Amino acid sequence: MTTATTRHPLVGLAVFVAAVAVTAVVGSLSAVSASERYQALAQPPWAPPSWLFGPVWTVLYVLIAVSGWLVWKAEGTTTRLLPYAVQLLLNALWTPLFFAAERYTLALVDIIALAIAIIWTITAFRRHRPSALLLVPYLAWVLFATALNAAIVTLN
Repeated sequence: MTTATTRHPLVGLAVFVAAVAVTAVVGSLSAVSASERYQALAQPPWAPPSWLFGPVWTVLYVLIAVSGWLVWKAEGTTTRLLPYAVQLLLNALWTPLFFAAERYTLALVDIIALAIAIIWTITAFRRHRPSALLLVPYLAWVLFATALNAAIVTLN
């Protein structure tokens, strides 16, 4: 474990921003025609328009990066960051599964695991209340996206 005196906070922030950016880039590279594919799917009446996803995810990714960074800043490299890494991996997998592979049921399994991993992360971050609270909007959006994914599986 590194100590607070050997870690530079801005370098740490850059690492967390980079990790989240990689997650976002993996998704965006596999979703080149996501808007068209999304609109072509049978959707429930409560499905949001495709243009909404980009702005929502941008805000969520900032919250995710800051959340992890705050825990790291307080504790250094810690096992509390394991669920954080797991949720980033599951997040990165969802878009390629859903849009690139068109494996909607497998994407549903992934997003359910993602919701569980986010809950695990929030629980692991509970000693750092601001970090845990920053992940609540992410969990809410992922739960909504899980319902949307399930509806798309059912309708298609």
